[in-house]
Amino acid sequence: MLNDAYREMAAHYSAAVLPGRVKHPKDKASVENTVSHVATWVIAGLRKEVFTSLAQLRRRIREQIDAYNRQPFQKREGSRLSVFTAEEKPVLQPLPAVAFEISTWTYGRKVGRSGHVVWAKNFYSVPFAHIGSNVDLRVTETMLEIYRSDERLTSHLLLPATTANQHQTNEADLPEGRSWQAWDRARIDEWALRMGPATVTVISKIFESVPVEEAGYDPALAVLRLSRRFSPARVEAASQLALRGPIRSPRYAHLRPILDTGQDKTGIVPDEPEGDDGGYVRGGAYYAGGAR
Repeated sequence: MLNDAYREMAAHYSAAVLPGRVKHPKDKASVENTVSHVATWVIAGLRKEVFTSLAQLRRRIREQIDAYNRQPFQKREGSRLSVFTAEEKPVLQPLPAVAFEISTWTYGRKVGRSGHVVWAKNFYSVPFAHIGSNVDLRVTETMLEIYRSDERLTSHLLLPATTANQHQTNEADLPEGRSWQAWDRARIDEWALRMGPATVTVISKIFESVPVEEAGYDPALAVLRLSRRFSPARVEAASQLALRGPIRSPRYAHLRPILDTGQDKTGIVPDEPEGDDGGYVRGGAYYAGGAR
């Protein structure tokens, strides 16, 4: 069995890989002998020499390898160099113009509803027809390719490792229509404006409470998406009530209880329980008269 990266390398260089069978050491005996012979000719042959530079060492290694290749065979005519020149060199092909890149495979990543798949805290688009499907990712130092079975769906330039929560989107991967475009502050504000001024204020307070704008996208959208379960008018009324309360930056967790209990219909915000400074105190009467 060959792993995916090894099989890809062989295909890239038009090479055939024939793995040795389990418990059949003779399948690769000649290869092991060649390794031993080269080690003897190079390492053992140079063990008594002293080198003062890397270039000098490399030159002597090339000389030893050349001498090894010219050494006549013991049981047949010729040498390794003559066999290579007469039999192997004529059938060799030139190397590919682009060197092979080692890749990492990740399997079974699910494509989200937004048409993106997550890799290293960033988002990469997938053709919209595969939303909800599981795909495989092939990642190199520069590229991210997305596969389903043996079909390559799309590819992206890999975002730097220092980035997070960024979207890499190919327009061809997404269907026509504004609803499939990436969310940004302008789209969120436009949706809030259609619902009412109180909702706009709630969304503005959410963005004011986060250190970076992107961190406010999810909580802002959570508030706006309440209009899918409740009417926009009710969400606007709930926003008005929430802004009248003590919460400085109302969010989904504050608006949802108002909508679930129908407070937006009555316009009445429940009174906050009065605080106390001493916690639970039994009082002096409890201790008087020998209470037990």
